[in-house]
Amino acid sequence: MALVTGAARGIGKGIATSLLRAGWSVVIADIDELAGQAAAEELARLGVVEFVTLDVSDEAAVIRCLERIEEDFGQLDGLVNNAGIADPDSGPLEQLTLEAWNRWLTTSLTGSFLVSKHALRLLRESGGAIVNIASTRALQSEANTEAYAASKGGLVALTHAMAVSLGPDIRVNAVSPGWIDTRPPALQASDPLRALDHEQHSVGRVGQPEDIGALVSFLLSPEAGFITGQNLVADGGMTRQMLYAE
Repeated sequence: MALVTGAARGIGKGIATSLLRAGWSVVIADIDELAGQAAAEELARLGVVEFVTLDVSDEAAVIRCLERIEEDFGQLDGLVNNAGIADPDSGPLEQLTLEAWNRWLTTSLTGSFLVSKHALRLLRESGGAIVNIASTRALQSEANTEAYAASKGGLVALTHAMAVSLGPDIRVNAVSPGWIDTRPPALQASDPLRALDHEQHSVGRVGQPEDIGALVSFLLSPEAGFITGQNLVADGGMTRQMLYAE
């Protein structure tokens, strides 16, 4: 079974969906209880899914979550550290408060450390794997995104450090999504993106949460047994194009 943090919506929900379709049992963990419960009820048609309310920055809550997983499932085979603050815009650097800076880093980076730390015993017992969800913003930036970029860049570095420390028992990889349209399907249909948005991608379209879910599902599987310590960019080729305004 797999634990996916921040899975009430967006990329996390897409990852949970892909894992369920691949035959995994999934625990959805999210700080948003109402959205998390709704996601679990919706996805229950695909397989065994549970919801746990979790603030990944609260170590006591993380410990309780892992204890519940052990009690309910008896094992943990995969961990996906996806929880984070989705909005990358932290405003001008001179106006970025220490409190806001810490909130970005604590949720994405420290939260991933805490959940990984307390999942290790179960993952070692199962020979499991970890996938951290970083971002192409760890590699390139827009203005006023320092806190978000730092949290995701730290997550990429944490990934290869953990892979070296935890191998050969546990594999650890990161996925860096590019532009993923995380809006509900109905909203995507009623308010479609521009043709230009899709044309900026070598594959001809903006990504969907399930694109990331498919890659995560592979990385957690035995078929990826020779892959660890890597950051796999899934962005439709967007970061490989040199784009200049005309």
